[in-house]
Amino acid sequence: MTNTGNTKGNSTNSTNRRRGLRDFAPLLIDVALPMGAYYLLKNGFGTSTVTALAVSSVVPAVRTGWGLLKSREVNGMAALILFVNVVSLLLSFVAGDPRLMIAKDSAVSSTIGIIVSVVLGKPMMTAGMKPWVVKGDSGREAAWARLHAGSARFRRAERMFSLVWGVVLLAECVVRIVGAYTLPVDTMVWAGNVIMVVAMGLGFVVGGALGAGPMAAMVVAEAKSEAEEGGRSGEVRAAGLPDRELAPVDLAPADLAPAN
Repeated sequence: MTNTGNTKGNSTNSTNRRRGLRDFAPLLIDVALPMGAYYLLKNGFGTSTVTALAVSSVVPAVRTGWGLLKSREVNGMAALILFVNVVSLLLSFVAGDPRLMIAKDSAVSSTIGIIVSVVLGKPMMTAGMKPWVVKGDSGREAAWARLHAGSARFRRAERMFSLVWGVVLLAECVVRIVGAYTLPVDTMVWAGNVIMVVAMGLGFVVGGALGAGPMAAMVVAEAKSEAEEGGRSGEVRAAGLPDRELAPVDLAPADLAPAN
């Protein structure tokens, strides 16, 4: 006899593991790979600090560009990050300053772009947060659309999420730039990643509490309400009854007489 419960459970666990690896892949590519490449090139192959930093910075830029091509849609945040990376990389090559190359990772213009997008009413961080909220469910997708169109509280939480990330990343930019010009370059290569991870943790916790969390709760509640309403309507139709029953109206004989 086949234990279908265990089979389904194992399948779910396997799916969750694959999803977790997929979610952490960008972090590994953007953090671990460039840092390892820098130390390998500089200490292992004896390249200059500028060359090691430049080569290790190419990988995240390529990943962002490939993501844009693969999705075949314009993601404002990803496009801005790619533009900043490419321009900063070119400027760094021209200047030949390793500290400038580290400071460029702060991407101040990207952070300002996030904050400006909130002011303009088109929060950039929504593109990354929405899939986490709707989880590919059509009911949640529809609920998101209804809430976005009709709920001021929902739109306020959406703006708050991007605003939190903008402020957190702006603080990270300031700390990273100060570190780039006060600490040794070799120290900032790993310290910069620590600063970024701490900033991301703050962004997830605070942004989740003030933005993504309330939005997810509203989406789930709206989708559940719509599903229950649809279920009641289906039961009424299956019973052969109209959705609404009209109350009987008593007419007096005078009401039935033809008008003169």
